[in-house]
Amino acid sequence: MDRYARWNTLLEILASSGRITVEEAAQRLHVSQATIRRDFDQLSQQQMITRTRGGAVAGGVSYDLPLRYKTAKRVEEKHRIGSAAAGLVSSGMVVGLNGGTTITEVARALAMRTDLVATSGTTPLTIVTNALNIANEMIVRPHIKVVVVGGVVRPQSYELIGPLAAPILREITLDMVFLGVDAIDVKLGATAHHEGEAAINQLMAARARKVVIIADGSKLGGHAFARICPIERVHTLITDTSVPAERTAEFSAAGIKVLRA
Repeated sequence: MDRYARWNTLLEILASSGRITVEEAAQRLHVSQATIRRDFDQLSQQQMITRTRGGAVAGGVSYDLPLRYKTAKRVEEKHRIGSAAAGLVSSGMVVGLNGGTTITEVARALAMRTDLVATSGTTPLTIVTNALNIANEMIVRPHIKVVVVGGVVRPQSYELIGPLAAPILREITLDMVFLGVDAIDVKLGATAHHEGEAAINQLMAARARKVVIIADGSKLGGHAFARICPIERVHTLITDTSVPAERTAEFSAAGIKVLRA
């Protein structure tokens, strides 16, 4: 287990239990106590936890961990979903991407699509995003036009949110938008934990001809605080093969195209 995977696990333990000792953490993660002490010290320096004598307690930890600590989870599923999503894109499209680890995999898969390179007389692929990490990866791809909306940076997801993003989004049209969500339900629609992210995602969905929801199996059938869009607005759902057939059948019955990657 690498350092970020350990940190992710430690933060999740503290989010659920509130505290843990060095000895308990070492046993659960199958590493030495010296390694755990170093991990605790580094997380404490970043103000993610509070060190105690012999352990640590939750500091600013919540359900919404910073993006860099989420990358170690469900890696293979996210990679397959990203590849499947990129396969829906055609040359010359204007594509919207929000933030998150799975959407980052979509962006990387799009960047590898050499067939999307514009030729004489054709239009390049255009990516519109509010995620700074995705824009950073895409900007070095000369065959892709990158448009970044304005806003205030949300450190947890590297996304730009707030009213400054709205003027740009209201003036453009997207052929397709890929939205990573915290939950999607047949009755409640697509939702996010943070209302600021949900508001920008809602506007991106409203400006798109097709809305594609990207969600691994853990997010299907759940709900979060703020709604992004109703289920009727969703054209396609891309998820992983861990989802039971009866669960995906609910979305198919609602008129949504379901792809399992």
